[in-house]
Amino acid sequence: MAQRLRATAPLAELLRPTTLDDIVGQDHLVGVGAPLRRMVEAQRLASMIFWGPAGTGKTTLARIVAASAGYASESVSAVSSGVKDVRESLERARQRLGERGQSTVLFIDEVHRFNKSQQDLLLPSTETGEIVLIGATTENPYFEVNAALMSRTTLWRLRPLGDGDLRILLARAELLRQVHLSEETLEALVASADGDARSMLTTLDTALILAASDDGVDLEVTREHVSMARDGRLVHQSRDTHYDQVSALIKSVRGSDPDAALYWLVTLLEAGESARFLARRLVILASEDVGLADSNALVVAESTARAVEFVGLPEARLNLAHAAIYLALAPKSNSVTRALGSVTQAVRAGGAEVPAHLRDAHYAGARDMGFGEQYVYPHDVDGGWVDQRYLPETVGDAQYFDPSSYGDETSLVEQWRRRRGDSGPKGPSPVV
Repeated sequence: MAQRLRATAPLAELLRPTTLDDIVGQDHLVGVGAPLRRMVEAQRLASMIFWGPAGTGKTTLARIVAASAGYASESVSAVSSGVKDVRESLERARQRLGERGQSTVLFIDEVHRFNKSQQDLLLPSTETGEIVLIGATTENPYFEVNAALMSRTTLWRLRPLGDGDLRILLARAELLRQVHLSEETLEALVASADGDARSMLTTLDTALILAASDDGVDLEVTREHVSMARDGRLVHQSRDTHYDQVSALIKSVRGSDPDAALYWLVTLLEAGESARFLARRLVILASEDVGLADSNALVVAESTARAVEFVGLPEARLNLAHAAIYLALAPKSNSVTRALGSVTQAVRAGGAEVPAHLRDAHYAGARDMGFGEQYVYPHDVDGGWVDQRYLPETVGDAQYFDPSSYGDETSLVEQWRRRRGDSGPKGPSPVV
């Protein structure tokens, strides 16, 4: 029976990790000395939320963390469970704690799907420690999870699996299925995954079936089988060509050529590139190359990224094309990119103390040390601006932001300069 299940069960299930050491791709959380591993080893867990893309192992990690730390486990799905299910889980956790002294992890998958009242139901038990809550979500929890619940949990980001991580899983799959995958096939599987291990292993399962139907003697999974398993949605270029085309898309948008931008966008989509990857690149580009010349570009790009998740391909091609053309037509400024690079270099060169008048003065004893006492509140001044120092003394009069004269940035900077030219009370020269 076990052998039959092993032969028919999906790879994603068969290769599901059972210990922290089995997990790949999340070393920042479970590697040696990493925070989650330390909590597990101490057998003391705090409520937390796992945030990350699909296929990064949020559910599996929650199960392993609970079991390895010696906690009982309750699990509900926000998609299919309601208040009644949550109440029952909480009651079982209370009984378990009272009768056996064993703490319980309550895992809630897709926690962002719970409405406010359902999330509020978790607050008392989380706050008193009757349960340790582990929520999992693919959505930004700062937008989708109640602030009250967020304040009672620690947020941990799970990262998309890198190529090396995915290859580790493929090596395990080869051993399990007793099949050898060529380098070309491995590249195709990794390229199709976009960091989603479950999707990649599902593709391999399908490709194995297709390969077996071709030849019942020698099982050889080819690039063509992988392509067929994804209905032709596979990156057909070499790795170099793929990155060259991504580069061409970025440079076409940066160069304000909507025709070329659209051409390379569609080339990548036709080759099977992930819509999520392309949306991510456009969001980055909106700040990197359009920036303050048209801040609405970031709104368009971010809306496109959300549309890709909500709509999916093939319809999301429209949203991606919309964003690519808009960004190409938008005026360009890289002042944000340059300012960020300049100030990052300065900060990394050495820390600086916060000037006394800018320090927090809302706690006992702060005023006695002179904190905040010479600070001038800009809203109390006509024009809403006061001439006072905000940079540390140690950096002098450094100017990191070097504005351009393109698009909306021109008017933004002109308004900023007009405000700075207004006469008004002078602020203090900071005492550090």
